[in-house]
Amino acid sequence: QLQLVESGGGLVQPGGSLRLSCAASGFTLDHYAIGWVRQAPGKEREGVSCISNTDSSTYYADSVKGRFTISRDNAKNTVYLQMNSLKPEDTAVYYCVADSNTLLTVQGLCMMDGGYDYWGQGTQVTVSS
Repeated sequence: QLQLVESGGGLVQPGGSLRLSCAASGFTLDHYAIGWVRQAPGKEREGVSCISNTDSSTYYADSVKGRFTISRDNAKNTVYLQMNSLKPEDTAVYYCVADSNTLLTVQGLCMMDGGYDYWGQGTQVTVSS
């Protein structure tokens, strides 16, 4: 079965950190650009961060720049999102997405509103005191 599986979400206090993981099953991630998108209740879906599979270029939304870091370990077939200095407004369900379209830039991937090759099931991140 081809799927992406996220983990690492949870409840954290403001200012805290979490690391999300996205593991691929049934296919290899090194053929795909990978992104993290989030959806909060009542808000539009937001592309948070994306990473290329060709040159490791990255993109970050302004809302997370300087606080979040995306990385990939192709040997482990896993992509990570390190989230530091978390704020209540980071509360959302975070989804891992993958796409093989080589014409997309990483910013283009993060700006897409759906249509990815693969979606994960999502992991809840709640930032609250």
